[in-house]
Amino acid sequence: MTGVNRHCVTLFRSVVQHCQRHLNNGTYRGAQSWREFHVATPVAAYDLRKVELTPLEQRKLTFDSHAMVIELESNGFEKRQAEIIVAALVTLTTANMDIVYKDMVTGAHQEIALQQIMAHLDSIRKDMVILEKSEFANLRSENAKMKTELDQIRNRLMEESKKIRAEAKLDINLERSRVTDMFTEQEKKLMENSTEFHRKNAVIDHETMETTKKIDLEVASLKTLLESLKLETIRYLAASVFACLAIALGFYRLWK
Repeated sequence: MTGVNRHCVTLFRSVVQHCQRHLNNGTYRGAQSWREFHVATPVAAYDLRKVELTPLEQRKLTFDSHAMVIELESNGFEKRQAEIIVAALVTLTTANMDIVYKDMVTGAHQEIALQQIMAHLDSIRKDMVILEKSEFANLRSENAKMKTELDQIRNRLMEESKKIRAEAKLDINLERSRVTDMFTEQEKKLMENSTEFHRKNAVIDHETMETTKKIDLEVASLKTLLESLKLETIRYLAASVFACLAIALGFYRLWK
C-alpha cells in the first residue's frame, strides 16, 4: 500500500496547488470545480480477468478525511472548500483503487483459482490415467489379436511347409523310382542286347566254323581230286610213254 499512499499524497498536493491557484486568482467557483476534475477510466487489456471487486462500502481509505478537512481549514481553506477538496480527493482515490483492484487479485481469489487449476489438473490426470488404461487395454487387445494372427500365420506356414516338403519328397521319390526304372530298363535292354550280341556272335562263329569246315572239306575234296587227276595224268603219261616205247620198239623191230 506504500505506492497507493504516495499516489494519494501526490494527488493531494496537486489538488491543493490547484485550489490555491484558484483562490489566489479569485476564480474559485465552489462546487463548479468538480467539473475540472476527471476520473481516469481503465484501459481494457487482452489479459484482463474478471474479478469480483470489494464493494465501495467495504473498502477502507488510506487517509483520514476528517483530519484532511481540519488540515485544509488550518491552511486557510473554508470548511466547504475543504470538504469539496476532500470529496474530490476521495473520488480520485476511489477511482484509483478501482483501477488497482481491477489489476490485482486477492489471496482468496488466488487460492480459489489455484484450487480450480489443481482440480482441473486432477481431472486431466484422471483423464490421462483413464486414457492410458484404455490405450493399454487397446494395445493389449491388439497385441493379443496380432499374436493370434501370427500363430495362425505360423501354423499356416508350417502346414504349407509340410505340404511342400511332402510334395517335394514325393516328387523326389517318383523321380528316383522313374530313374531306377529307367536304369533297370536300360540295363535290361543292355542285357538283352548283350545276349543278342552273344547269340549272334555264337551264330556267326558257328556259321564261320561251318563255312570253314565246308571250305576245308571242299579243299580236301579238291586236293583229293587234284591228287587223283595227278595220278590219272601220271598214269596217262606213263601209258603214253609205254605206248610210245612199245611203238618205238615195234618200229625198231620192224626196221631190223
